[in-house]
Amino acid sequence: MTFAWIRTWQLGVKSLLLHPLRSLLTILGIFIGVASVIWLLAIGEGISLKAQEQIESLGADNIIVRTIKPSADDENSSVAYGITREDLGRLEVIPTVLRAVPIRELRQRFYHNGHKVEGRLVGCTAEYAELTQLRVERGHFISEAESKSIENHCVLSAEVARRLFPLEDPLDQMIQVEQDVYKVVGVMKHRDATSGIGGSLAGQNFSNDIYVPIKTVEKRIGDMVILRRQGLFHAEIIELSQITLRIDDVDHVLETAEVVKRTLAKQHGKKQDYAVTVPLELLEQARATRLMFITFMGMIAAISLLVGGIGIMNIMLATVTERTREIGIRRALGAKQIDIVMQFLVETIVLSVVGGVVGVLVGLTCGPIVVFARERLEAWIPDTMGNLPDVVRSITPVIVPVSIPLAFGISVFIGVVFGLYPAIRAALMDPIEALRHE
Repeated sequence: MTFAWIRTWQLGVKSLLLHPLRSLLTILGIFIGVASVIWLLAIGEGISLKAQEQIESLGADNIIVRTIKPSADDENSSVAYGITREDLGRLEVIPTVLRAVPIRELRQRFYHNGHKVEGRLVGCTAEYAELTQLRVERGHFISEAESKSIENHCVLSAEVARRLFPLEDPLDQMIQVEQDVYKVVGVMKHRDATSGIGGSLAGQNFSNDIYVPIKTVEKRIGDMVILRRQGLFHAEIIELSQITLRIDDVDHVLETAEVVKRTLAKQHGKKQDYAVTVPLELLEQARATRLMFITFMGMIAAISLLVGGIGIMNIMLATVTERTREIGIRRALGAKQIDIVMQFLVETIVLSVVGGVVGVLVGLTCGPIVVFARERLEAWIPDTMGNLPDVVRSITPVIVPVSIPLAFGISVFIGVVFGLYPAIRAALMDPIEALRHE
């Protein structure tokens, strides 16, 4: 019995080797299908994890309240808009709020010894570095004492320090911010930009930032922003750009968010000049979307496997027709129908297994190939790549472990299913008619 099985496998492999090109093309269909399943799921997982990382960086136990400019046709729009220091006072007394971190952002120009940088002046407190995952390279970040004072101290981002002080150590140096002068007390490490998350939280680029105590911004610059448009002056009053609330427990985040929304709604009425972003909600949505996205990508890839299975059936049907006389001779010599079925089924299994193994090996190269291709494209077409979203330019595929046995198992299953009909058709042939076939 064992010898018969070995002989059946030998005959199957020998039959495939008689037509190497045809066998290779059949394997190619399965190989593409298996590799597609692994690649598409890996790319989908990479995109999903990138989105989740950005949301998690906001803090699952945080609630972010941000000023947004009302639309021009908003009947309640006015010179003054956005969240205020009174809002900050009301929100920080909510029982579940551990602390409220205010932020004020302005577009400013920075100068030093003929060097100029146009960037973002961020008025903040000592907690801002922790919230945004900023790391100090030299000196120190805004301290608790500096946060409560109106000292003209500032901390530079890595890029601003490089551009304003190309040949000097910026620590303890003086820089000019518009009409004011500030002393540099620290330099931060480089921080990658973040993509926009949700409709109310835009992406942030930390490259051209300077950080100063928020009390200093309040006293030295004030709340009024003068905008110059086509020779006209327009004034806007904005007290705070953002308030980040740290909640005492993740389980209290959603209910606290409802309290925050009701509190702000009472003060702002119908004026749409703020937005409340709850990273925990976004994270839960991202995880749910991940499952849908991976399922969708898997279904697309499965179509490739289906096409490969149809290719196997097509080839095996042609093989049965070509070998009709051989089948008749084997039957005449005493071969049973099950022997004929197994002979042709072995051939489809070999094609599926070889195609599946090669597909898995190529699928595992997804990460290095995508990174290499992206680097080449950035070198060849830098402008086009620069205009792509950050998630595309930084995506790193992540192999989904279950995709490997799943893709391989499906490839073998499809090979067996699509090879079964030609095998049964061959076994059911009338031996006499098969012998007469030319």
